[in-house]
Amino acid sequence: MHDAIVHPSGARMRWVELPGPDPVRVYVHGLGATSAPYYAEVAAHPLLARRRSLLIDLLGFGISDRPLEFPYTLEAHADALAEALGKAGVSGASLIAHSMGGAVAIVLAARHPGLVAGLVLVDANLDPYPPLPVPPGGSGIASYGEEEFVTSGWKEVRDRVGPHWWSTMRLADLRGLHRTAVSLARGTDPTMRDLLTSLPVPRTFLYPDGDPPRDLEGLRAAGVRTLAIPESGHNIMLDNPDAFAHTLAEFLP
Repeated sequence: MHDAIVHPSGARMRWVELPGPDPVRVYVHGLGATSAPYYAEVAAHPLLARRRSLLIDLLGFGISDRPLEFPYTLEAHADALAEALGKAGVSGASLIAHSMGGAVAIVLAARHPGLVAGLVLVDANLDPYPPLPVPPGGSGIASYGEEEFVTSGWKEVRDRVGPHWWSTMRLADLRGLHRTAVSLARGTDPTMRDLLTSLPVPRTFLYPDGDPPRDLEGLRAAGVRTLAIPESGHNIMLDNPDAFAHTLAEFLP
């Protein structure tokens, strides 16, 4: 396991690293997740195991620290990730980023362009959304006030998301989880979608077959490669890891 101090409090981000030559691949998890359980099978796939790969956890999640002083906005997550990658000697990386992590990766590419040579977004959040009502299949975390969530609301979320998602969500700092969810619902300015369409690097958006992102044609017109992955839901890398690995092998250097 590797780590780097990324915050004035001394908080560290940690990651599991697979050795190999550059260019580096960086895997970023979604809300309430952690990278190693979601990506290990794919990152070690024979088609992909030839490159240095970092399976990294954002502050407040998984094996990384959870500083109370950290704001847990998408921008703050992107800057902390940039600090970790810089200290790991990473530049010009390919980022493979799922859901909320995709939003962070987009912001990272916009704010720290030297770190990112390409993006593969896995059913990532591109648009802000109102926290109420709770979206079907969603966590609903942003619908709570922070104190309400950390005292009792998390129990309702636990029961709503089910044992699979909760198995990693329970590792997250409750305040960090809530603040991240609120920032994700609020989105960025410009929006993640607008940032994505303006980026000069190669960009790929993967989505479950039958559930395309909003304005799919607009993404394509902006030069974003889009591809539906069969036999998968939101967690594409877990639902169909072989198809996911073959797709990454096609699009990654």
